[in-house]
Amino acid sequence: MSTLQEKIIDEVVSSPEKQKKLYKQTIITVILSQIFGGAGLAAGITVGALLVQDMLGTDSVAGIPTALFTLGSALTAYLVGRFSQKHGRRLGLASGFIIGGFGAIGVVLSAKMENIYLLFLFLFIYGAGTATNLQARYAGTDLANPNQRATAASMAMVFTTFGAVAGPNLVEITGSFADTIGIPKLAGPFLLAAVSYIMAGIVFLLRLRPDPLLVAQAIAKKSQSQELNQSINKITSENNKPIILLGAIVMIVTQIVMIAIMTMTPIHMTHHGHALGSVGLVIGIHVGSMYLPSLITGILVDKIGRNIMVIAAAVTLFISGLIATFAPGTSLFWLIIALALLGIGWNFGLISGTTLIIDGTTPLTRAKTQGSIDVWVAIGGASGGALSGVIVASSSYGTLAIVAGLISFVLIPALLLSKKKSIED
Repeated sequence: MSTLQEKIIDEVVSSPEKQKKLYKQTIITVILSQIFGGAGLAAGITVGALLVQDMLGTDSVAGIPTALFTLGSALTAYLVGRFSQKHGRRLGLASGFIIGGFGAIGVVLSAKMENIYLLFLFLFIYGAGTATNLQARYAGTDLANPNQRATAASMAMVFTTFGAVAGPNLVEITGSFADTIGIPKLAGPFLLAAVSYIMAGIVFLLRLRPDPLLVAQAIAKKSQSQELNQSINKITSENNKPIILLGAIVMIVTQIVMIAIMTMTPIHMTHHGHALGSVGLVIGIHVGSMYLPSLITGILVDKIGRNIMVIAAAVTLFISGLIATFAPGTSLFWLIIALALLGIGWNFGLISGTTLIIDGTTPLTRAKTQGSIDVWVAIGGASGGALSGVIVASSSYGTLAIVAGLISFVLIPALLLSKKKSIED
C-alpha cells in the first residue's frame, strides 16, 4: 500500500463523516458497475445453452455452458476473494470484470470459427464476470452498520436489474447485428457482454477510491491492538461457524435450484415452438425477478430476520418448481410465472445467505471467507447446470423442475440444525 493511500485511509478512519461519505460513494460506484455487469451476465444464461445445442446438435450437453461459466466463476470467486482481502475490493473486482469481458470476446470468436473446444474454454473465462458481479454486492456492505447490511447488499442487486433485463430482450437486436458482420446470430449477446463487463471493470478502477474494505480493516485494527484483534477474530470465527455454514448452505442450494431450472428453460421453450424473442422475454423477466425485488428483500431481511427469509426462499422455489412441472410447455404465461418465482426465491436466498455470512465474519477475514463460499456457490451452480441437461435428456423438463423444487426444502432442516448448534455453543 502506498504512503499516499495509507494517509487517505487514515483520514477516513479518523472521521465518521468521511466514512459516511465513502459509504455513499461506494454504493453509487457499485450501482453503476452493476448496471453494466447485469447486461454482461444475461448473455450466457439466455443463449449459452442454445449456442452449444446449435453447434453440437444435441440437448444432452446443453447444460455444459452454464456448468463451464459457473466453474470459471468458482475459480474467480476464490481468486478475487483472496486478492481483495490483501489488496482491497477495487483491484480485485476490476480485474474480474475485465477478464470476464475478454472471455466474452473469446466466445464470439470461437462461434465464428465454429470451434467447440475454444468455445468451452472461453465460456469458462467468461464466468469470471459472473462471479465478480456477485462479489460486488459485498463491497457495499464493508462500511455498513449491522442493521444496514442486507439493505446495502440488496442496493447493488436492485440496479443489476436494468442491465440484466435489457440483455435478454436485446437478444434479437444483438443477434441481427452479429449476423450483419458475419458472426453467428446466437453469439450476438456476447458482444454486448464483452462491452458491459469491461465497462463495469473500468467503473471500479476509476471510482472505488479509497477502498472501502481497506478502510474497514483499518477501522477494525484501530479499535483494538493487533494481538487482541487476532484473538477476537479467532473466537468470533469459532462462535459464528453455524451462522457462516447456514449462510453458505442457503446460497448453494438456491443457486443449484435456480441454475438447474433456468438452464433448460430456453431448450424446453424452443421444443414447444416458442420464438427466440419469447425466450428472451421469459429469461428477462426471470433475471429481473432475481434482482429487482432486492431492495424490499434487504429491508425484510434486516427487519423481520434472516431465518424467516430463508424459509420464504425454500417455499418460493418449491412453488416455482411445481408450476414449471405442471404448466403446459406451450403456455408463455405460466412459464413466465414459474421463472419469475424462481428468480424471487433465489433473491430471498442469496440476500439472506449473504447477510448471514457478513454477520458471521469480521473485516479482517471477510473477503477471503466470502470468496471461499462463493466458490462453493459457483460449484453448486455448475453441478445444477451440468446435470440439468442429463436429467431432461433422460427424462423430462417436468422431472427436472419438480426434483429441483423439492431440493429447496433442504433449507428447512439446515436452518433448524443451525439454531440448535448455536444454542449448544
